[in-house]
Amino acid sequence: VQLQASGGGLVQAGGSLSLSCVASGSIFSINAMGWYRQAPGKQRELVATITSGGSINYADSVKGRFTISRDNAKNTPNGKNTMYLRTNSLKPEDTAVYYCNAVEMRSSWYRPRDYWGQGTLVTVSS
Repeated sequence: VQLQASGGGLVQAGGSLSLSCVASGSIFSINAMGWYRQAPGKQRELVATITSGGSINYADSVKGRFTISRDNAKNTPNGKNTMYLRTNSLKPEDTAVYYCNAVEMRSSWYRPRDYWGQGTLVTVSS
């Protein structure tokens, strides 16, 4: 699985950004995808995740402001699947590099595999 994230940028507090993550490769064996972020000097933290069954989880700090979604993998004629993160009411503390993640699991594997995109920088000015 290969992941390509995009959509970051500079925005004022209260503004919005839409992030995208295009997955290619073995997209039909992806169990879950998610967004994580890492601010300067801090550890990487979960932002939101979405499973292939549509279950969604958000970090408390972004609930009500961020929305994660994902294309239906069965409706991707070009063999790619895109995940989105709509970020609203951005705050300076949302400033971080945002990474997309995919978890792949196959019946023949003993454990799932994690994949990471290259990250996209979101900067929120006060």
